[in-house]
Amino acid sequence: MRAVELITKKRSGQELSEAEIRFLIEGYTKGEIPDYQMSAWTMAVFFQGMSFPETGFLTRAMIASGDVLHLDGVPGPLVDKHSTGGVGDKVSLVLAPLAAACGLRVPMMSGRALGHTGGTLDKLDSIPGFTTALTQDRIREGLKSVGYIMTGQSAEVVPADRLLYALRDVTGTVESVPLITASILSKKFAEGAEALIFDVKAGRGAFMDTPDKAKALAVSLVETARSLGRKAVAVLTDMGQPLGRMTGNFLEVEESVLCLRNQGPADLMALTYRQVAWMLVAGGVAKTVADGEALARRKLEDGSALAKWEQSVAFQGGDVKLLNAQIGVRRAKLSGDLKAPGAGWHGGWDALECGLAATALGAGRNRKEDAVLPEVGLEFLAKRGDRLEKGSGVLRVWADSQAKLDETLSRLGKAWTLAPAQPASEPLVLGEITAL
Repeated sequence: MRAVELITKKRSGQELSEAEIRFLIEGYTKGEIPDYQMSAWTMAVFFQGMSFPETGFLTRAMIASGDVLHLDGVPGPLVDKHSTGGVGDKVSLVLAPLAAACGLRVPMMSGRALGHTGGTLDKLDSIPGFTTALTQDRIREGLKSVGYIMTGQSAEVVPADRLLYALRDVTGTVESVPLITASILSKKFAEGAEALIFDVKAGRGAFMDTPDKAKALAVSLVETARSLGRKAVAVLTDMGQPLGRMTGNFLEVEESVLCLRNQGPADLMALTYRQVAWMLVAGGVAKTVADGEALARRKLEDGSALAKWEQSVAFQGGDVKLLNAQIGVRRAKLSGDLKAPGAGWHGGWDALECGLAATALGAGRNRKEDAVLPEVGLEFLAKRGDRLEKGSGVLRVWADSQAKLDETLSRLGKAWTLAPAQPASEPLVLGEITAL
């Protein structure tokens, strides 16, 4: 085979065979196919798309490019969840211990923040002593003894994805649905998951900014997983508003602990219960979503999920006692409040602006090499639909410098509206797509 022939074949809209896609991925990973040819091929995919079987072939080839996590001897069901990312999205930190408390094994491989959305690994790094760098033996041990682990992708797992993502990032092909699909699925299936739940977000604070774009990605994820013989469910969720009350790394850890103590905000808990319920259905633990939600609520209320969380923190090197002592008191050195200019109703936040502002504070990164600041972030004192009086607190900003504090308060003063009447509530779940 020759790479140029496969480029022109895809450019003309033809389907590639499994052998042809494997040739491209193997050649690129080994350095035998240069960047300029792979760039041309990804651009052809961007414009022509890929069928679900083609995307499945690409996913298999990417998995085969490196190591896979061998979970022989770990009792199932092994079920994981992936979010496409949003502002204030800390669902994974609550969901994993709750799902484990319900009887699942959750091998969760997560990423770091890039752009305006937060990263699970950055949140976990803010826990004193916590490490996400685990060996395969340690991962197996954690799944057996705790029921879940939270780790990052090692250099040996799906190297083709790292190479392709870096290429897509500088060639304008990041938004390709089949390439996104293969990137997500290759990492998740390499980690040993038998079934997957996808939280595909839509709205101003999401990468997929419209429901139609989010649905296209959701269908691609579910149908490609089906072509690979795996169970999958995609839950389309709203990211028009920040999720929960906190945005920022330790702030989101704190809010997650409060959720596990049954003190979490309603929107965050509603999405967590729904996604855990689908995980339980996919894993055969619950027959229906309603049964799954009921079981999840019982395990949260009786303290089982909180116990799993503390067991996991200790297993991964964290200091549980110090972490609990920091809840409610660990903050950046400076804070300031945004207050309502008059009476009325909170009309809603611009989630994208909130995410960008948190990133500018140091809670996220614009480049992979950027450092993050654990204690900075945003605390939403009021959200869409809340009643406000003149002078009511709307937002609290935590910053490491006066300049950043002032800039953020000014910026986010324009990122919400004061409405004369209470706005109608909007659904958190926009739809669901299943392959079970």
